[in-house]
Amino acid sequence: MEVEERNVSSGYAKPPWIFKGRQIHLVKASTARAFIPKEFRLVEAFGYTLGGFFLASYDDSPAGVFDELVMIAGIVWNPPTSCAWAARVLVNSNEACHHGRKEVGLPSQVARFSKKITAVPKRKRERAFGFLDTFGLGTTLSHPEDLMEVKVSEVDSAASANICNIQIRSDESETKLGKWMGPAIKMSLPSFSGNTKFNPNLLKYSCHIHCRVRPVSPAVVSKPLEDEADKNHTSQESLENERRLSVAVMLSKPIIALQFKDLTMQVEAPVVVHPSV
Repeated sequence: MEVEERNVSSGYAKPPWIFKGRQIHLVKASTARAFIPKEFRLVEAFGYTLGGFFLASYDDSPAGVFDELVMIAGIVWNPPTSCAWAARVLVNSNEACHHGRKEVGLPSQVARFSKKITAVPKRKRERAFGFLDTFGLGTTLSHPEDLMEVKVSEVDSAASANICNIQIRSDESETKLGKWMGPAIKMSLPSFSGNTKFNPNLLKYSCHIHCRVRPVSPAVVSKPLEDEADKNHTSQESLENERRLSVAVMLSKPIIALQFKDLTMQVEAPVVVHPSV
């Protein structure tokens, strides 16, 4: 692939764009080849690729405070490395949605995030992460914890469609090391985007992340039952199919869940990518 830089205008002022908040969850997704442009080759083995989703609450960004749910369809090959491809991006900010569509080429949609926190009884040792005992990081809770339920609804004009429900355990779990925050890390996440009606170019951009990271219990994802109102609101069959495939990514079996705390994310301006002839 040849990479060629191109000036990109932005209502966010000049890049890089800085986001601060927490990234909560990462899981495995089944192959979602329908989202990947034909110009790219999906990285897969035995019919699967690494994908998933992350849920973030930004308390400081160019668009102010907002929530974001990113569904990652999979990994595509970009010699000599690989990049992620987002199947859908849901945000509860009109400004963030517009910026994601126009400037970064993301499949952004405006959504509503309804959150409810309830106290649940304490649990015994978390069996799903028993292998972490080897490193002394097995989770044991000695007090009641909070359960946060996030209901996400995509807004289309005056209508809305229920997308998913996400249940997340409290992030105040205690480990054998006490309230372990995880190591401080720095990493760069390259991603491809574009090929949408809002930005037809194929783009590449990077997110530079500083945060503390640790393994946590996977979130529980469920899809709300559709009612007739939801079906009537979806006038285009292709839109309904995109939503269904996006939710399928989130319903795939998780292999690991990570919590990012004290997160600062710097998003660089995208560059236009031209496939090699």
